[in-house]
Amino acid sequence: MNKIKLYNTLTRKVEEFRPQDPNKVKIYTCGPTVYSTPHIGNFAAYIYWDLLIRTLKLNGYTPYRVLNLTDVGHLTSDGDEGEDKLEKGARQSGKTVWEVAEYYTNLFVQDYKALNLTPPDVTAKATDYIEEDKALVNKLIENGYTYETSDGIYFDTSKLPTYADFARLDLDQLQAGARVEFSSEKRNISDFAVWKFIQPGEKHAMRWDYLNRPGYPGWHLECSTIIHTELGEPIDIHTGGIDHIPVHHTNEIAQTLAAFDKQLSRYWLHCNHLTSDGEKISKSLGNGYTIQDLVDKGYSPMDFKMWVLQGNYQSERNFTLQDLDAARSRRLSWRNQVARAYQKHDSIDSAEVLANIKAALNDNLNSSQAFAIIDQAEKCSLDFWKQVDEVFGLNLIQDSPNITAEQISLLEERAQARAAKDFARSDELRDQLIMQNIKVLDTPEGQVWQYAK
Repeated sequence: MNKIKLYNTLTRKVEEFRPQDPNKVKIYTCGPTVYSTPHIGNFAAYIYWDLLIRTLKLNGYTPYRVLNLTDVGHLTSDGDEGEDKLEKGARQSGKTVWEVAEYYTNLFVQDYKALNLTPPDVTAKATDYIEEDKALVNKLIENGYTYETSDGIYFDTSKLPTYADFARLDLDQLQAGARVEFSSEKRNISDFAVWKFIQPGEKHAMRWDYLNRPGYPGWHLECSTIIHTELGEPIDIHTGGIDHIPVHHTNEIAQTLAAFDKQLSRYWLHCNHLTSDGEKISKSLGNGYTIQDLVDKGYSPMDFKMWVLQGNYQSERNFTLQDLDAARSRRLSWRNQVARAYQKHDSIDSAEVLANIKAALNDNLNSSQAFAIIDQAEKCSLDFWKQVDEVFGLNLIQDSPNITAEQISLLEERAQARAAKDFARSDELRDQLIMQNIKVLDTPEGQVWQYAK
């Protein structure tokens, strides 16, 4: 096995990755809350984690990944206040919460496939693990880590001395800065609900009986439950966004340690924020592009994937359509090299180039460096491009050569016309082909076609 180095949030440094079992590298990815259409900021994260999976495979490891779908319990405050996001989506759309979850799950899966992302081994819906959630809460109660309030069962963070370590929180400062409306029933500002009770008269369609009262699991609970059920602790890698570090992931770690006395994950990878047109992505600003929005503007989902992979998961990125144009041009250049390889059957040894690409990816998923190496590669074989596609999933081969039998016939006719010095006919055929997105070049090696766009 080759050495892969990754930035581990747990230790705040780049470390050599050493899995417990190279034949089953256990990975968990925090998935979407399925209450609205996912935007490009959401999918940037899944593109980064797709690269992680592909890099592990490139190095001979066998990843086993679970991705969750949050379809209950995620409140609008990302904490323990506000309305459940699924309930809000149902109220706004006039659909049931179940219909909302199904609709947006299907949209997510559709875009996930359009981006050619590696499917998870397990897709775990939060509502499929309610009984396991209850068992975990029982364990936390038995171990003395919870207390009950009028609106739920809360985790007492003061009972866990290491609670603040992962996010390096200053709990005293948090307590001092607590808002006026901070619930008097909560013992500490950092305490969080593991189970919420539904109050009399409260509309909440998703409900399950627990402790003789209707309720639903807290948002943070599902990840600990699913990991325990599907993977077992500790897992090798937990992925997510940096916004999850101070609350969601900190609470996951606390629940698992308190219930099972085990470390949740050995490595934590977090991607940075994506802004759009220089602003935080939001519906009100109109910059929350979806994958379909980009398609409607004439881009391929692969153009967006190309743009994302031009940067590093730890960098804050700003998306613009101008930058997407540049990524599309770069991908077009690569597709034209595939087209050339298809025509000329180049057989230049690319082993060193592939080794350098692998070395770049093993350096904390440095895809931007890998792309620079690929840009310098010339006259590589079709097999080389197949391997590039295997590593990045950009559909270079699938989309190239995308040429019809009729177009091939026109190219052959043009070559014959040029050989016969019938330049008028040659130019006429060239113009026909350019109208069909096929650009013809006359090179010392003969006629070569490529894509115009």
